[in-house]
Amino acid sequence: MKVRDGFLFFLAFLLVFCVLPSTSEVITLTENTFSDKVKEKDTVWFVKFCVPWCKYCKKLGTLWDDLAGVVEREDEIEIGQVDCSTDKPVCSKVDIHSYPTFKVFYDGEEVAKFKGKRDVESLKAFVLEEAEKAANREQDSERDSL
Repeated sequence: MKVRDGFLFFLAFLLVFCVLPSTSEVITLTENTFSDKVKEKDTVWFVKFCVPWCKYCKKLGTLWDDLAGVVEREDEIEIGQVDCSTDKPVCSKVDIHSYPTFKVFYDGEEVAKFKGKRDVESLKAFVLEEAEKAANREQDSERDSL
């Protein structure tokens, strides 16, 4: 019986950690955390701004979670979200007037606003391109300061 229990435990372990796809975390940003998080050095933040009652936000379904799962292997890219119904000061500060809005931040500054097709591949391509641009700007700035 002990061998069988051990085998079942091993199968459960494999199922949970090896077979099931891992999901990356979408980080909820609030009035208390937003500024500090988007200022993290060498980190690109791709942030979705929504409200719970918006039909277009609801229509996104699991898109943002799916994107987080796809880019989780990318260094220095974080996927965040802000609920503008509870964190209005954040949304006002970054000039959000319609929902959903997707913006990229680097070193505390807004660097781009997404206006393309709302699917995982388009969002991924956009944030990867913006991350590369941010890294290049950083390298150019460091070179200029020498």
